[in-house]
Amino acid sequence: VLDKTGTITEGKPAVTDLVLAGAESGDELIRLAASLEKPSEHPLSQALIAESEKRRLVLRPVTDFETLPGRGIRGTVGGEIAAAGNRKLMEEMGIPLGEGIAAAEKLAEDGKTPIYFAKGGRLFGIAAVADPVRPTSAAAIAALRKMGVEVIMLTGDNRKTAEAIGRKLQLSSVIAEVLPQDKEAQVKKLMEAGKKVAMVGD
Repeated sequence: VLDKTGTITEGKPAVTDLVLAGAESGDELIRLAASLEKPSEHPLSQALIAESEKRRLVLRPVTDFETLPGRGIRGTVGGEIAAAGNRKLMEEMGIPLGEGIAAAEKLAEDGKTPIYFAKGGRLFGIAAVADPVRPTSAAAIAALRKMGVEVIMLTGDNRKTAEAIGRKLQLSSVIAEVLPQDKEAQVKKLMEAGKKVAMVGD
């Protein structure tokens, strides 16, 4: 069982695409995104902060910051509630996504991770972040499979993104959208099925 971020991938995510909704420009979307992500420790947050530095943007202060495991983050920016995360979080907050859903799914099918941003109760935009697959991963996975080892990727990332990477690397199977604290339970499940399991990553 292989963890995705930093194990199969380089762990150096970068922003690849921006889809504007309420935001008037890419800079405006990245300013909100990086301001919100600044207190977070997620590897994807680093990509958004790096993008804001590249664009020389001045970040805005965030109050009432909270991390919502497996969904995203939330805080108050300029007196308005803002959030960053997956579709589940947006639906929980009652944010209408409209055409955003199709845009995010298209990005996920390319193996990129779409992050939704909302502000003041409406969709602000979507940023896609991609973490390149390590140049050695395909060969390592192929070698393991040749030895008769089943190779499973276990990730918190969304299913479509994970499946795109799984197809590219010819993985035996992909288990996606798993919360960090639930990864151990997935390993136990495989062991209960009578498999000898080695886990690389988290």
